[in-house]
Amino acid sequence: QVQVVESGGGFVQARGSLRLSCTASGLTFGTYAMGWFRQAPGTSREEVSCISWTGGTSVYSDSVKGRFTISRDDAKNTLYLQMNSLIPEDTAMYSCAALGSYDYCSGSWWRKINYWGQGTQVTVSS
Repeated sequence: QVQVVESGGGFVQARGSLRLSCTASGLTFGTYAMGWFRQAPGTSREEVSCISWTGGTSVYSDSVKGRFTISRDDAKNTLYLQMNSLIPEDTAMYSCAALGSYDYCSGSWWRKINYWGQGTQVTVSS
């Protein structure tokens, strides 16, 4: 049984930082591209970032580029999202997903979701 569990969310003031973690079990973590998504109330889900199965390729949405960094530790089956210079518009539920197998975050990577987590809430105050 595959489980994907996020952690690290919370309340932070604008211009602050948070690091989200996502641990996956029941799958061969190192063979999947992994991604972060977010959704604020009343809005559609937004793809935030993707990291390839090798860790050598990462992509970001324009809204977070230069502020967020995605990384992975395959030995720990864990995905991270370092979020710096947070702004109130970053407030959302953040979820991670196991994406395509042996994928390089190419094309519509956000459509290649195999397994989801429940999410962790991030709230940024002004």
